[in-house]
Parts: sequence; structure tokens; C-alpha cells
Amino acid sequence: MRAVDVMTRKVITVGPGTTVREAACLFADNHISGAPVVDDEGRLLGMLTEGDLIHRAEIGTQARRRSWWLEFFASTQNLAATYIKENARLVKDVMTPKVITVKETTPVSEIADLLERHRIKRVPVLYDGELLGIVSRANLVKALASVPKEAGVTTPNPDQTLRDSVIRELGGHRWAVAAENVIVNDGTVHLWGVVTSLEQARAMCIAAEKVPGVKGVEDHTDAPMLIPAM
Repeated sequence: MRAVDVMTRKVITVGPGTTVREAACLFADNHISGAPVVDDEGRLLGMLTEGDLIHRAEIGTQARRRSWWLEFFASTQNLAATYIKENARLVKDVMTPKVITVKETTPVSEIADLLERHRIKRVPVLYDGELLGIVSRANLVKALASVPKEAGVTTPNPDQTLRDSVIRELGGHRWAVAAENVIVNDGTVHLWGVVTSLEQARAMCIAAEKVPGVKGVEDHTDAPMLIPAM
């Protein structure tokens, strides 16, 4: 599955000039916890989430003030950024401008890794900078729920099943060849390797023939070449 297969296409968005209060009402009315911020052409500018709205002066939830010595060593940039988050009126001032995004062809496995690694709940899906949709954790859960029960269950290969049975039948016998020398093709067992006697080869053929489902046995074994004494 790819992003295009699971994404939400009808995405609730906000504009950079939307007020923070209007955005909060939009979140509450639509039961969402985040929305992409886009311009008039649908291009992504940032992301606004409930995390951007929880520390606000209007409701007295500003971040707890640091001790005077921590505040002294804090950069003016950080102090100013905190003040903006808590007091700015417009979405463009409180949104997160650096957004992790994916393409419509991004596999859902990569999306799941992104969400987990960056501890985020959603990623916008873009094509040439334009917002196509959004993939959230909920989308991935829905995709899992929609998978048919049979999906992911592979049908056993009949030849592999027969080969496993033949190897079990040969197992424990000193005269048997190694497992890698047993091949099954269309129900026929092929035995390869080097044997020391005709009896050894015949015993292996009989053992293979005993296995239910085996259609035939072909002996390709060889006896070792003996060099005559001079």
C-alpha cells in the first residue's frame, strides 16, 4: 500500500490569516487535532496542531515561567518565540513551518516509521508542493482493519511440503544424503549426491516413495570414482 491508497483526500485546512480562535473553533467543531496551513493556491505553508494551541494567554495556560537564572541564560530568540506562541492572534505566527511530508507514492511502511520516529500524528501528502491529502495514524489503523482475513496467509507450496516430508523420512538415517540434495518438482522427488553403494541409493528411493503424495522418485546419485591401485 502507498500513501495514495490510504490518505484522507478531503482535508480540513486553515489559511495563514485565520485567527487562532477561529482555528480552535474549527478543531472543536470537526473533532480534529491538526490541520495543514495552505495558501490560496493550495500550497502547504505549515501545520497547525492542538499542541500549538494549548499554551495560550487567553485561558491562562502559558508555559510555566523559568527561574530568573534560567531566564537570564535563555536566548532572546527562544523567549520571543514562546511569547508569540502564547499571544499571537494569527495562525501564521503559531503554526509549525517545518513540516515532514510524503509523496503519494510513499509506502505506508515508511509513513509508519516517520510517524513513530518523529512522534507525530499525521503527515501531509504533497505533489509538487500542492496538498493532495493527509495520512494520519487513524488512516493506518483503518487500512489494517480493511485487510481481508485471508490476506497475508500464503498458500503452502505443495512441492515444498513434499520435500519437507521426504527430508523428515530420511532424517536420522546415516545412509541418507544431506537435505540440500533433495529436490521436488511437480511431485517428483529428485535425489542427488554421492553414495557408497547401490543399497544406499535404493534405500533413499524407497524412503521417498513411502511419503504420501510423491508421484515418483528419480535417482541422480553417483558412486565415488575409484582410482585403481598401481
